[in-house]
Amino acid sequence: MTMSNDTQAPAAELTVEQLEEEGDIAADYLEGLLDIAEIDGDLELDVRAGRAYVSVENDDAAALALISEPDTVQALQELTRLAVQSKSGRFSRLILDIGGSREAREQQLEKLVDRAVARIDDGATQASLPAMSSYERKLVHDIVADRGFVSESYGEGADRHTVIRRA
Repeated sequence: MTMSNDTQAPAAELTVEQLEEEGDIAADYLEGLLDIAEIDGDLELDVRAGRAYVSVENDDAAALALISEPDTVQALQELTRLAVQSKSGRFSRLILDIGGSREAREQQLEKLVDRAVARIDDGATQASLPAMSSYERKLVHDIVADRGFVSESYGEGADRHTVIRRA
């Protein structure tokens, strides 16, 4: 069983220029997808915490409803990362947000952590969360630390999950 706290830095840090290039490649790819699907969306690019962030926004939330569900965003993010990797020759860790989906998911994760903490407060020695992406596990680790608890990730690949314990 492998464990980690998912806070290790990538082997080679990318420059801001390289991350901006990733964002540009991702934006071109996403614009093509949005055009094919006839979905209106404005793209915003940013670089934060060593990652390119690409947001698809629209003042009319209903316009993005088809593609803003968490599983759909995750799938589109993986496809976009592959497109970036194909063009740049580098593995991409870019983050895709569609219509505020990342903020909504972070709020869901906060509720999930709060329920797990309540189980520990009720006497459990630990609480396991479902498997999730590395980005989501990183958010969970941050939320758990804010709540005064500790967490570690266990498992491999799609089964990798977080376990929460008292500090």
